[in-house]
Amino acid sequence: MTESAPVKAILALGSNLGERADTLSLAVADLVDRHDVRLCQVSQVVQTKAVGGPANQPDFLNMVIEVETTLSPYELLAHCNAVENKHHRVREVHWGPRTLDVDIITYGDLEMDEERLTIPHKLAGERAFVLQPWAWMDPDATLRGESVVDLAQKAVDAEDLQPYSPHNDAWDEGS
Repeated sequence: MTESAPVKAILALGSNLGERADTLSLAVADLVDRHDVRLCQVSQVVQTKAVGGPANQPDFLNMVIEVETTLSPYELLAHCNAVENKHHRVREVHWGPRTLDVDIITYGDLEMDEERLTIPHKLAGERAFVLQPWAWMDPDATLRGESVVDLAQKAVDAEDLQPYSPHNDAWDEGS
């Protein structure tokens, strides 16, 4: 069996329950802890208010990573879901609080819209918590032909986004 050519993919990670920063760090390691997924770039972590879902959720920590993979889109989705499960992801409330969320934002130039998977991610072009870290990581990146930097500036949740500093994080310290 011949292995397919590697494809670059952008993955978005978020956490608003538990030890958020540790969860993101461990999740990145788990995502690339196999021979068919290689880490290329890691964004800065940002702290944001929850967008959508139930009110009064804890703030999220969000980041994006670029990986190179020979996994198919559905194999990558299964891998992302397995990493979420490893970090005790519970799916009780749509857009509710979660220990870890991993979304496939792009997969090379692939465009698909199926029940289980849409690439590029349907809401990525509207979400500063995805766009801004991605723009800092790769200022030349585009999404559906538009500059990620420009999209980040237009995102409605941009004002609620701030670079994350672990030194100012009372939530992770249990207070």
